[in-house]
Amino acid sequence: MLNFNAPPLKNTASEPVWKVLIYDRFGQDIISPLLAVKELRDMGITLHLLLHSDRDPIPDVPAIYFVMPTEENIDRICQDLRNQLYESYCLNFISAVSRSKLEDIASSALAANAVTQVTKVYDQYLNFITLEDDMFILSHQNKELISYHAINKPDILDTDMEAIMDTMVDSLFCFFVTLGAVPIIRCPTGNAAEMVAVKLDKRLRENLRDARNSLFTGDTMTGGQFSFQRPLFVLADRNLDLATPLHHTWTYQALIHDVLDFHLNRVSMEEGLGAESSPAGARPKKKNRKTYDLTAVDAFWQKHKGSPFPEVAESVQEELDRYRAQEDEVKRLKTIMGLEGEDEGAISMLSDNTAKLTSAVSSLPELLEKKRLIDLHTNVATAVLDHIKSRKLDVYFEYEEKLMSKSTLDKSLLDVISDPDAGTPEDKMRLFLIYYITAQQVPSESDLEQYKKALLDAGCDLSPLNYIKQWKAFTKMAATPASYGSGGVKPMGLFSRVMNSGSQFVMEGVKNLVIKQHNLPVTRILDHLMEMKSHPETDSYRYFDPKMLRGSESSTPRNKNPFQEAIVFVVGGGNYIEYQNLVDYAKAKPGKKVLYGCSELFNSTQFIKQLSQLGQK
Repeated sequence: MLNFNAPPLKNTASEPVWKVLIYDRFGQDIISPLLAVKELRDMGITLHLLLHSDRDPIPDVPAIYFVMPTEENIDRICQDLRNQLYESYCLNFISAVSRSKLEDIASSALAANAVTQVTKVYDQYLNFITLEDDMFILSHQNKELISYHAINKPDILDTDMEAIMDTMVDSLFCFFVTLGAVPIIRCPTGNAAEMVAVKLDKRLRENLRDARNSLFTGDTMTGGQFSFQRPLFVLADRNLDLATPLHHTWTYQALIHDVLDFHLNRVSMEEGLGAESSPAGARPKKKNRKTYDLTAVDAFWQKHKGSPFPEVAESVQEELDRYRAQEDEVKRLKTIMGLEGEDEGAISMLSDNTAKLTSAVSSLPELLEKKRLIDLHTNVATAVLDHIKSRKLDVYFEYEEKLMSKSTLDKSLLDVISDPDAGTPEDKMRLFLIYYITAQQVPSESDLEQYKKALLDAGCDLSPLNYIKQWKAFTKMAATPASYGSGGVKPMGLFSRVMNSGSQFVMEGVKNLVIKQHNLPVTRILDHLMEMKSHPETDSYRYFDPKMLRGSESSTPRNKNPFQEAIVFVVGGGNYIEYQNLVDYAKAKPGKKVLYGCSELFNSTQFIKQLSQLGQK
């Protein structure tokens, strides 16, 4: 698209055509996790501007638009045509544009005498945001419109529900067009996930039937990354498992998302003031907000985003030591090169060292980049560690893992809730909700009153509990509670490497916990369906194959072979804990590819907020 919808030329001798990129907020969210400003520049994008900002005319430069086909966006494009802002206009719509809106553009192009300048109009079918090679979310801008809260509101109107489902299906349709594959769809019955499945099946079916305009035929298919076997698409509903999004976590990426401000692969945090305290009486310095991008280019991040935190701290320290050694080597060479005097020794050392110095100098940019990444992870990991220590997150994590895997507990839940040093009121609420959700027997009224009193004393808002109580009563009639496998953690004794005094990370008092691999409910469901195992949990799942001409509802899959590729999508929101669990699952099964998607990505703070809105009396 950035090359006017032609494949970019490989030979780099020719300069790219300089051009302007105009996007709306949706387009911005789609592009920003994928391309840095520098990469845009390499592709000839000199300016990138929001559609609804005040833009000056640049009459001799072509413009590429990447926007949603909304009423106001179309109006603004028509206004640009009238004001003759650019040399030519290449219009790319994120989602399919309707006939009537195209006619609006055409008539204002005619009126502005600019028909020849509108060079291309494309439907890009890119209405989803890719955060990782194997993870996508539907939207970031108006995510409250398709949130867990929106789907589960007790007073929701049917028309609103339809609109939410249509929004999701539009994005999922775009996703499959981009993959170039028609999936086999499986979903549970009687919830939002089923509504999405029915609509998506219909939408794919209609597109396949319209042979002339089908998006899945001919040349698009050959470019797909998929083998000839079709992928499995599992739609899951958030209500299957409400404990995981509340769970305190222990892996790096999920921790960053839980305790820091982490959106669209960018973490923003306040910079610590460090040692230099301001003189007495002076105004305290304003804290700078720093943002860091955690991207695929960062090898350390790729390797460790799924590692338990203690391991990450240890690795950051090792990288730091390695970097310092390299730095010292460069310094040492410099001092040698400064040797004066004509003595033979120095001369022979010189010729010997010139080679060394040349290699040291040529590796400087690489060293600086390494230094930037090490600093980034030192800062981010230190910020995470501060939260772990001040809120005793290791204690919570260990306790919740025991609750979820039904192991024996070493101290009572009341003690943790009423311990004033352990965590924020929200941490306590999360712990209690997990206990309540995973308990086989709901606590008796008198016990519950005791817990409620302790929670109130700790400063908790009890409205999430009201909602979870209704939810539990409702699901009890519907299905058995999800089981979380025999997970759990084993403490590994104290930190060996990190505890030595020279370390950046003072880990005193933090438990060195190692996670045992176990499958969360979503992963387990995927496993049954991918391996075609019969299991009471998934036997009632519906089966859709959009390629079958008659939409015969068969719950029995025709294909008995296990799937190699699968996409799991959680309607109602997902999190990095689940994502990591699926990544680990796929790693253990060579040759299998699993992608994870969700309607929105929330951390537990955002999720609790939605639960308490639902639970407000």
